[in-house]
Amino acid sequence: MTETLELGNVANHLLFENERVKVWEMRLEPGESSDLHRHTMDYVLCILEGESIDADRPGGGTEHYPMTPGQVIFVPRGGTERAVNRSPTRFRELLIELKDA
Repeated sequence: MTETLELGNVANHLLFENERVKVWEMRLEPGESSDLHRHTMDYVLCILEGESIDADRPGGGTEHYPMTPGQVIFVPRGGTERAVNRSPTRFRELLIELKDA
């Protein structure tokens, strides 16, 4: 039997959308987490605040990512995760979702 995952948004706030991109803001205070979400498109992440973020996978396991404000990261489609801020500082990023042409 396959478990159905209830998925949410990739970030907290949708800031902009047109036919080519969606721009989201992710803001997580210490101890907060995002919805469980799937990266159905490719993303460019622009880190605005924070020192790290964890990605908790639905099947178990966590990946820890040190971050630096000003850092830009490409994330290919395909991952399913919940972002968790286990650091003592606020984490904030812009996520630019690249829609297929």
